[in-house]
Amino acid sequence: MPSVTTNKASLPLLLLSFIIITISFQSCKKKHSELADDLFKITQNKVFKDLDPEIYAQAFKKELVAERSTLSNEAVIEAYYKANDYQPTFTLQHLSNGDLDAIPEYYCKVNEHGLDPNLFQPNDLRVLVTKFHDKQAFKTPEEAYQALAKLELLTASSLIKYSNALQFGVINPKKLYSRYFTATKRPDSTSMKAVFSAGSIKTYLDSIQPKSPQYLALQKVFIAGDSLPGLSKEETHRYLLVNLERLRWRNKPYEAKYVYVNIPDFKLDVIEDGKSILNMKVCVGQGRNMDKQNSLGAFNDTCRIEKPFPRETPQLNSVIHSVDVNPVWNIPQSIANKEIIVEAAKDRYYLANKNIDVFKDGDKIDDPESIDWSGITKENNDYDFKQRPGDDNSLGKIKFLFKNKSSVYLHDTPAKSAFRQSMRAVSHGCVRLGDPQALAKNLFGEGEDFDTIVKDMSEDNPEPTSISLPQKTPIYITYVTCWADENGVIQYRPDVYGLDIVLYAHLQKYMSK
Repeated sequence: MPSVTTNKASLPLLLLSFIIITISFQSCKKKHSELADDLFKITQNKVFKDLDPEIYAQAFKKELVAERSTLSNEAVIEAYYKANDYQPTFTLQHLSNGDLDAIPEYYCKVNEHGLDPNLFQPNDLRVLVTKFHDKQAFKTPEEAYQALAKLELLTASSLIKYSNALQFGVINPKKLYSRYFTATKRPDSTSMKAVFSAGSIKTYLDSIQPKSPQYLALQKVFIAGDSLPGLSKEETHRYLLVNLERLRWRNKPYEAKYVYVNIPDFKLDVIEDGKSILNMKVCVGQGRNMDKQNSLGAFNDTCRIEKPFPRETPQLNSVIHSVDVNPVWNIPQSIANKEIIVEAAKDRYYLANKNIDVFKDGDKIDDPESIDWSGITKENNDYDFKQRPGDDNSLGKIKFLFKNKSSVYLHDTPAKSAFRQSMRAVSHGCVRLGDPQALAKNLFGEGEDFDTIVKDMSEDNPEPTSISLPQKTPIYITYVTCWADENGVIQYRPDVYGLDIVLYAHLQKYMSK
């Protein structure tokens, strides 16, 4: 039998491995001891003197499974604690400095934002925190471990939920409205994990309170319980409630200059450095509640469901990149089916009088009057229609272009009488401008381009011209029914699309009772 020889070179490696394992074991024991000591110093409860982090980690995991369905964003919570060895972050860092005691007080005042404090379980959190101030509250390690896990999970969950509500709103507008195309930031793991890294919870909670002048102005009236002129207290309350939620959405303009259209106000403003430098009336798309049959004060249950009228102007943000002067109107198929072929059937010269050309398979029809339009329906309509530039063109003398999914734009109109009406939801979805040349002057400035626009708009036999903006300008088309004007006076407008009612219906489960 051959003799076994020991490789002398392997001895140092074995010795080194033994030393590393020993040091690691001692470091682990030291770490375990420090955690137990820290918790004992904070709580003064002897049961924490012998806390075993590994057993506590198992208790935490068990509690996580038991409470999973009640937690807000449990995946973020689980990932954080797993990455941090299940350390009781909030208890270690915020129990002794009073931060945990202060959290329920913030939750209890959330009704000042129109939200229900019970969403954040202030009473449950207060009871748990009180126990950790009582040196005799826990008699066994098992009881202490479970309570510690509960405190961590409840604090993390409620803080994330509260933080999300105040910073992003409780409703995601993209899930609520089918015609909402405005870039809106929603909570993500980075924003939610901020609660774990806060040096002071009280400082953090103060920092996330909405502070915009608009929000504070509406909140002041909301807290006071005042009535707006012409509204009952209840309807005022509801107006303020839905618009406070809108103000919490992270969809506000951030650029120094932008074009702002508020659908219910039928107004356009050019905002620069926070102030309106140009204001004009606009006409917007028709909506389902133009007759004011329903309001936040009184509505039927069917109004709670979003059923957008086909001609509603969408909410969106984009960038105005160019204008078409004396534009050709490519008439949408929906308008052609509902209006153009109907009018052509009534009057064989309607198309000629309106300067509308007819095309089939891309080829222009020389004699559209010869077509029997009474036999054309939306089912067999194979024609395309284009309206030539001119005084009767539905787009007027100029349109402002920006990319969007709904094929809408700002444009001039020959139908000037609509601007004298208070109800200006009259278009097919695009926004008609009360003073398009003033907007062109503001966006282009004085110079050759603007001179060309003025000249081309005044021509009797116009030709289409496209001109790019020297400085592309952001545009926001939004829906706000209540706000504070420049003098601090609270304004409100009828809910022409019924979007307030839909929002209010979804907010009810979050509202203070």
